[in-house]
Amino acid sequence: MPYPDRFYPVVDSVAWVERLTKLGVGTVQLRAKNLDEVAALAIVREALAVTNGTPTRLVVNDYWRAAIDAGAQHLHLGQEDLDTADVPAIRKAGLTLGVSTHDETELDNALAYAPDYIALGPIYETTLKKMRFAPQGIERITAWKLLIGDIPLVAIGGIKLEQAEMIFTVGANSIAVVSDVTQNPDPDARVKAWLDHTAQPA
Repeated sequence: MPYPDRFYPVVDSVAWVERLTKLGVGTVQLRAKNLDEVAALAIVREALAVTNGTPTRLVVNDYWRAAIDAGAQHLHLGQEDLDTADVPAIRKAGLTLGVSTHDETELDNALAYAPDYIALGPIYETTLKKMRFAPQGIERITAWKLLIGDIPLVAIGGIKLEQAEMIFTVGANSIAVVSDVTQNPDPDARVKAWLDHTAQPA
C-alpha cells in the first residue's frame, strides 16, 4: 500500500481518528494545535491506541517529541517545526517524515531532509486556516512533481472530491482533505465516496 494513501484526511481530535479508522481510512493525520508537551503526548497516545492493530496509519502533526515518546511511526512537520525539530532523533526513532511546502525556498529546505513525502498547498482557497500564501493552483502541482521526482506529492488546501481526478491527473500522488470531510453534512458518506474514488490509482 502506498504511503501516504491517495485519500489522506487531516483531523483535529481522537474522536475523528477513531471515526475514520472504523471507516477503513488508510492514512489519517492528527493535527491538534496549541498543546503543551504533556497534552500532546496524551493525545498522541490516545490516537495510537485507536489505530494500533488496524490497517490505519496515524501521522502526527508537529509534535515530534510526543511522536517519538509514544512510539508513533509517522510524522508531518511544517516549515517552522522542521527548522526547530531534531531530525536525526526523528529518523533514529524510525519515523517517516512528511514536510509542508509553499514556495521554492521551502521546497529546497524540505528536500535537504530527504522527506518521505512533500506536501504542497494551499491548492485552492481554504476557510479553515489563515494562510500566508496565496492559492497555488493546479499548475504548481505539475511543477512540484517534476522537481521532486519519485518522492510522493501530497496536495492540500480546499480540495473537494469533485476536483480529485484533476488533481491526480496533473501530478499529485495523494490528496490531504480537511473541510470536505469534517464540514460535510454526512461525513461518513463523504469518506466512503473518497475511498471508492481513490481505491485504485488512475
